Amino acid sequence: MDIKKVVVGGLVVFVLYVIITQPVKAAEFVQIGFQGISDAASGIGAFMTELVR
Repeated sequence: MDIKKVVVGGLVVFVLYVIITQPVKAAEFVQIGFQGISDAASGIGAFMTELVR
């Protein structure tokens, strides 16, 4: 058995379990993740803007 498939399968099961048992908390985690991605993209954009100036 491929260990990568086992780990990915376990992660999928865990994520589905959290979504089903605690949908509000899961939504908060998703919001935090997207906020982090947005902040990172904003920071990179600001860096590139300053680099061009």
